[in-house]
Amino acid sequence: MEILNFIWTSGVSFIFILSVIVFIHEMGHYLIARYNGVRVEVFSIGFGPELTGWTARNGTRWKISVLPLGGYVKMFGDAGVASTPSGETREMTPEEREVSFHHKRVGQRTAIVFGGPFANFLLAVVILAGLFMTVGQRITPADVSIVKPGSPAEEAGILPGDLVIRINGEAIERFETMQQFARENPGVPLEVVVERDGEEVVMTVTPKLVEKTDRFGNLVRYGELGVGRVGVKYVQHNPIKAVWAATEETAELTAMTLRALGQMIAGTRGTDELGGPIRIAQLSGQVAEEGVVTLFWFMAVLSINLGLINLFPVPMLDGGHLMFYLVEAVRGKPLGERAQEYGFRIGLAMVVTLMVFATWNDLVQLEVFDFFASLFS
Repeated sequence: MEILNFIWTSGVSFIFILSVIVFIHEMGHYLIARYNGVRVEVFSIGFGPELTGWTARNGTRWKISVLPLGGYVKMFGDAGVASTPSGETREMTPEEREVSFHHKRVGQRTAIVFGGPFANFLLAVVILAGLFMTVGQRITPADVSIVKPGSPAEEAGILPGDLVIRINGEAIERFETMQQFARENPGVPLEVVVERDGEEVVMTVTPKLVEKTDRFGNLVRYGELGVGRVGVKYVQHNPIKAVWAATEETAELTAMTLRALGQMIAGTRGTDELGGPIRIAQLSGQVAEEGVVTLFWFMAVLSINLGLINLFPVPMLDGGHLMFYLVEAVRGKPLGERAQEYGFRIGLAMVVTLMVFATWNDLVQLEVFDFFASLFS
């Protein structure tokens, strides 16, 4: 029964969330491709054999495929879903060249490829703006209500009632930003400026390293100041303010993700936090149970992550195509077919390796291997 419940709550939520995000991503490619006169042959949500679909008047086959773990737009002249040249471009008629993706100017191809990630960031802004106009934006000023005894904050001299205004020279407007500074810098001295009785007080605080196991069984390491605040308020914005605040929030979430990845590469943050489809499905089920607001918030965050990952300069991803187009713009001609082929092979290997690693993390956290081991012990 637990497995059936997991499939229903997590599986259905996961498919819904991912399908929406993927649809928006591929629609970004599609719309800009059509604007630039490219013929789109297939628009698919999912991979593998077709489940259902229809053919539009312009010849595009819109379909839903068996494996709901992504999607693709196949343009005229592509060899496959990765937008690699088919090898038949030299034999095309003038009419075919006119609608072929690979015969468009490098600027047009760049816009088409960038359209997918851009659509994901735009989706996040739209979702967050909608939440900020209806539910409101969560506002938590960086004022300190609680200082834990024996904490780094107490040792540095921070007092209840202090308002943190700068850390390492960066302005602090929200309590979450202060916490994030601490989380990302365990054991690193931080210059903290607080406002106390109308005056600025400068002090040095070194976040304490905390190690704990999260609800998924991950060992998480982070820094902690030992401060807290009481109360959270939600502020509703008018449409203009909501869009601006949503854009800032999207930029902040993007920056946080990049910082986390940088820390993993540098070795200061564990890679066990990386999750694959199973982890995303598990989170999807949990946020669905918490309500519509949490579900849409999670969708916005996931959309940002998908857009960001696709911009990484890895062949097979949108960022890899953009990297090739940059080289083409500099050289005045595209890379040779063999160089591109090797690049896509390397990119495929990197993507598959990352997926296997992330899925391995998921299986370890769900104790799947321990379960099978217990059957033979």
